[in-house]
Amino acid sequence: MISMIGKEIIESEPISSAEVKKVLEDFSEDNELNYEQNITLNHLARFKRYSVEDSEEIIEKLQEEFGLRDKVAVRIVDLVPKDLADLRLIFAKEAIKIEKPDMEKILELLEQYNIEE
Repeated sequence: MISMIGKEIIESEPISSAEVKKVLEDFSEDNELNYEQNITLNHLARFKRYSVEDSEEIIEKLQEEFGLRDKVAVRIVDLVPKDLADLRLIFAKEAIKIEKPDMEKILELLEQYNIEE
């Protein structure tokens, strides 16, 4: 648990950038975003990504079919790797070793979904 000035993190769970963007957009409809939230939303709007629904589905499939942890599955969805070299970089610091045929299957899975502009 990490303590920050008057604030305490109770729970931490990785979520995709698409989910963060949706939460900030929904929040901004009724509230004014602070500086950090505004910077984050602007940053997220600059990059192509999967929809929230597709992100959730891909993460679930990566966990079920390849036994990936939440953190790794979310990173794959956020970074949208285009080839084996990109995917190898994601797995470089992970304890789990993924073989080339499985990496190719992951890339095939990602290609089944459309990336939003």
